[in-house]
Amino acid sequence: MGRFDPRGKVNRALLVGVSEYDHTAPDPQGVACQLPAVRHNRTLLEDALLRGGVFGEGEVRALPSPTPDQFTGALRRACREARGLLLLYFAGHAVTSTSGNELHLQMRTARVLTGNGLPGSVSFTQVLGELADSRAEQVVVILDCCYAGNAAGIWHRFDDPKRKKHKILLLMSVQPNRCILGGDADEATPFTRELARVLDQGGEVSLSDLYTAVKQRMAAAKYKAEDDDPQRPQALAPPWDPDADVLLGAGPAEPVPPPPPPGGRPSRLRRLLDGARASVGGLFGRTVLALLLSFLAIGAAGYGFAVWTGDPGPCRPVELRVLTDPDLEPAMRAAADAYLASGTNTTGDGCRRSGVTVYSAGAAGVVTALGGRTDPWQRPREDDNPQRDIGPQPDVWIPATRADARRATALQADHDRVFARLETDPEPLAYSPVVLAVPPGLADGGERAGRSLSELVDALESADGRAEVRRPDPEFSGAGLLATVGLYGGGADARTAERVVTRPVRPDSSAVRLLCSLPDVDAVDDRSAALVPEFLLRSGVGCHPLTRAERTAAYPDDVPGLEPTFVRVRWEDGDRDEEARDEEVDRFRDWLTGEDGRAVLGEQGFRSATGQRALLDPESARWGMTGPVAATDPADPSEMDSALERYGNAHGPGRVLFLLDSSGSMTRLWDGSSGGPGILKQTLTGLGGEDEYGVWAVHGLKGDGSHTELLGFGTHAREDAERALDTAKVRDAEADPPAALLDALDFMRERGADDERPQLIVYLTDGEDDGRMSGDRRRQVADRARIAGVPVAMVTLKSGACDRDRPGTLIAEAGRGRCLDAGDDLVPDLRDEVARTGTGEER
Repeated sequence: MGRFDPRGKVNRALLVGVSEYDHTAPDPQGVACQLPAVRHNRTLLEDALLRGGVFGEGEVRALPSPTPDQFTGALRRACREARGLLLLYFAGHAVTSTSGNELHLQMRTARVLTGNGLPGSVSFTQVLGELADSRAEQVVVILDCCYAGNAAGIWHRFDDPKRKKHKILLLMSVQPNRCILGGDADEATPFTRELARVLDQGGEVSLSDLYTAVKQRMAAAKYKAEDDDPQRPQALAPPWDPDADVLLGAGPAEPVPPPPPPGGRPSRLRRLLDGARASVGGLFGRTVLALLLSFLAIGAAGYGFAVWTGDPGPCRPVELRVLTDPDLEPAMRAAADAYLASGTNTTGDGCRRSGVTVYSAGAAGVVTALGGRTDPWQRPREDDNPQRDIGPQPDVWIPATRADARRATALQADHDRVFARLETDPEPLAYSPVVLAVPPGLADGGERAGRSLSELVDALESADGRAEVRRPDPEFSGAGLLATVGLYGGGADARTAERVVTRPVRPDSSAVRLLCSLPDVDAVDDRSAALVPEFLLRSGVGCHPLTRAERTAAYPDDVPGLEPTFVRVRWEDGDRDEEARDEEVDRFRDWLTGEDGRAVLGEQGFRSATGQRALLDPESARWGMTGPVAATDPADPSEMDSALERYGNAHGPGRVLFLLDSSGSMTRLWDGSSGGPGILKQTLTGLGGEDEYGVWAVHGLKGDGSHTELLGFGTHAREDAERALDTAKVRDAEADPPAALLDALDFMRERGADDERPQLIVYLTDGEDDGRMSGDRRRQVADRARIAGVPVAMVTLKSGACDRDRPGTLIAEAGRGRCLDAGDDLVPDLRDEVARTGTGEER
């Protein structure tokens, strides 16, 4: 049969690179670290495969940092479509099971739980099952991860009566039971770097050729795995059976540099000489190289050394690094992909002029890093390393708003020396308003534009009292911060405003992820609105389309919109290829602001940046967007800084005052974990060491004093609070709920007068004294709750207490609190309410 030649067949390559993780150390359940080098892996290998002549246009797909569902969905699609060769590449974190019999590929949401639980991971056995059932004639799996060599044993143990697995060949970056180093932010990992170099050597490259060459090059360079072990690539079953081999490349020759010197990366001189050798050839090349060596010997530094090495060669494109906001990353990646394949980025010889790597990081962190951390970005320290926290030094920054660039520039003004100069374009690339994306059942029939955010939220709650408003994390997402500016507008108290927003245990880091993580339960999805950039209603709905409710945009007139802006970043001492880099940055900018770039942004759902803010692509109206919209006032840097600070305060250490009904009627509901003190003890997990809280025992009528202090208000060790609740006793007395609540509201209002820390009052009762909560006294408590701005959780240990027009319901609604009764999942729900205010384990 001979070597399998996939040329001319329907082939697919799926390149999975997980560079960003949601959970990392010091989170005890997180993976070890982010993997910025993997970003380079994706682009480097994609370019090599496309140049190789086996995979055609559209047959190579890069999948950056997917969730398990996104990974398996993309894998199944590739398995369905491939008829010839299917290549699966994975780079990221991986772990083995305790027995070593399974390899788990860790996707973006990966965690490691006590007891060997591994949510967010996909087992290699599952991957083999998908690949074995694929329609492809031949499958190649390339793994660049820790314990990659363990995959061979899993292949041998794979239960496959029909012997489908024999079409699957494996190439692995390291021997079994070895962990590899994560690389750095500036270049791809060693294994993938050498893969690409060998594929680029031109001519026919089979899998056996690739394995042999990469193994030799890595041995020559003496690359190390962890614990100083040699890193030795592995293949499934060398020596190769010729009939089991497969052609992976047959492209034109690209200069292949020799392996770096033992111990890692080549020296600067070595890289420069390689560049010169690659730029010229034959006798002339040797003559130039000899002149260059003589030139170096007499001191090149003073004579413009870049003249000799500045030309990167006809097919050695400049790599541009584009840092953007998490909300913008998918759109900017789509634009970069279109640009890479465009005629603008292609020379007359068919070579790419530049590569473009798009990556994102938390918006607030980027502003701080570009504004005041440029020195450690160039010279990382253990305690301050933007390369680790954000990524490589960008050539271009595309923030969500021009105000972000102004904020960073203002921070730079406070430093004597900065190492990055920001050059901001005068006009944004496009415009997208921040909208309230509303399910059809919650649309109130009113005007979709011309109302404030608070008015839209009020209308939402009027349509359904259970309606929820969700927002991405303002510390990560530009749209999340702009939505927060609107929430806090008009002098609104941050604590009160935050009660409007449904607060998950872990806020979504981007609006893209928010739309994909809305509760996958129809009853909840249908009452959940989301504060997101409008363009995502078109381009951000690719997740779970069968279970997501369609949403219509409502346009608050007091929330600034997104204005993605092109910012050139120039680094000190970054001028070795400045002229070539400037030329390619300008070329990319001109394309992005021109007709082709606007077309791609239109397909993503954006509007024009000027004039009537018309949709760049009228087709976007099909996704619930309206025609021209009035632009809101642009984002103001000082308002954004203030909102970010107030958000931090409103989510900082909280204050909780517990009121425990201790009247005689509570006797039958006192003991055990389901009794009053036992329930309160279970909520203490939501409070941390910096939270302030106290407990009042409520008993006695107004004239006799409505309560006594059971636990003084302040910070406490949890065991001290639990001991205080253990000493609580039922009193032979009635209770006066209105008097106790009025005292509590005054007490908490006084403590929160000088800050915006979150606060909560919890009143736990059996409801026997609700008769005193009627008429004028109930109205007095409700009015005080509205004025105080302190939410009240009314918790009643019998059913029906939270029915419409009941006292507990009315008081809870007045202060934007919550009413719970025995018909609810009372203990978990109350624990969640406390955790929203506190900083404890459940937060």
